Amino acid sequence: MSKVLKIKKGTDIKLIGEAEKVVADAPYSETIAIKPTDFPGLKPKMAVKVGDEVKAGTTLFYDKDNEQIKFASPVSGEIAEIKRGEKRVILEVVVIADKEIKYEDFKAADPSSLSKDEILAKMTSSGVWPFVKQRPYDVVANPTKNPKAIFISAFDSAPLAADNDFIMHGENATFQKGIDALAKLTAGKVHLTINGAEKADEVFTSAKNVQLNKISGPHPAGNVGVQIHHIDPIAKGEVVWTVKPQDVLIIGRLFETGKFDASRVVAVTGPQIKNPKYYKTILGTNTKALFSEMKDGISRFISGNVLTGTRINQDGYLGFYDTQLTSILEGGKPRMFGWITPNPDQFSISRTLVSWLTPNKKYNLTADQNGEGRPFVVTEEYEKVFPFDIYPVQLIKSIMIDDIELMENLGIYEVAPEDFALCETICTSKIESQKIVRDGLLMLKAEMS
Repeated sequence: MSKVLKIKKGTDIKLIGEAEKVVADAPYSETIAIKPTDFPGLKPKMAVKVGDEVKAGTTLFYDKDNEQIKFASPVSGEIAEIKRGEKRVILEVVVIADKEIKYEDFKAADPSSLSKDEILAKMTSSGVWPFVKQRPYDVVANPTKNPKAIFISAFDSAPLAADNDFIMHGENATFQKGIDALAKLTAGKVHLTINGAEKADEVFTSAKNVQLNKISGPHPAGNVGVQIHHIDPIAKGEVVWTVKPQDVLIIGRLFETGKFDASRVVAVTGPQIKNPKYYKTILGTNTKALFSEMKDGISRFISGNVLTGTRINQDGYLGFYDTQLTSILEGGKPRMFGWITPNPDQFSISRTLVSWLTPNKKYNLTADQNGEGRPFVVTEEYEKVFPFDIYPVQLIKSIMIDDIELMENLGIYEVAPEDFALCETICTSKIESQKIVRDGLLMLKAEMS
């Protein structure tokens, strides 16, 4: 039975630089890169070497711990570089892209006529499997597990996030094909959650083989973790899989055409972008051309949104799961009285500043941290923006002291780093909550494997 929910805890950080509802073709990217660092806990094993020719769908590397999980090239071309960091950790696999993509043929098929094992085999061999993530641990799903449900959040409530209703319009058939494939992978339900405060596109409202839920409220209402928590919570020993809408399209195209077609629409956003808009591009594209028209000032470049995204160079690469690029000012300018200097253009969720008087105002925020790390004090700030029936501060502290039993009792299986992004943003102690949660999840995964 469909559920209708309203989230009260959280806050919307409104930024200047929302993408105009126009889709342009991104300039040709001479190189693309897949970054193993986008997959926490992954132990990559290379399947190619520098100089090898690949097609779209050719396996670049796979997971040492589970060889079923393969990561494919989104383009055809030549392996240009395998970039390594400290201790020879693989950071990027760079491909010189052909101007016309050649594809591996995985054979088109109707998922409704295939068994679960046949669908799993097609998805894992073609490289689309990493688009399926799992809770607990917020990692690439283990295809040998049986999820009790699959969740798809049809909207993103993060600052300047891409509008999925706009991007997905007209993709009904392909989206449904992806849904039909995913529905074969669980004995439970495929939950599709739309924004209850706005009219959703027909691609979502007309979808079959799903339970359509509605949720409204401030960010993080669009986070799939919030939706799982309120619709079908995870108990110890249970597994839930999650997929993003554009990734459902990639899965659908695999069954429609037999190709690993990793094209996607990306919103280029932020106060530093002169003409923020949408671009049709490809997974792992080089971002230099997309960040070409910038405003004056020293910019920070982010793959993703300002709360959970990854800092990259101007000529970096789009993250595997990202549908948004953002640029903001670095900041760093000294202020006479620090953060307490009266400033109508400064945002705060408390009434210390005047931003609460203008709830609809959009801000040109910078990357200033406004202070350094300090003792972790209990201020009840986290609870204002954390819409889980979980004690966030106590959970963070239990992870910091490596108390596994306490972590479990406090609900770590239900959360992911992104669920703590607002907590980290408003934290007066400057605690890196997202990193702490990630470290805790990886430790648990290692202990429970």
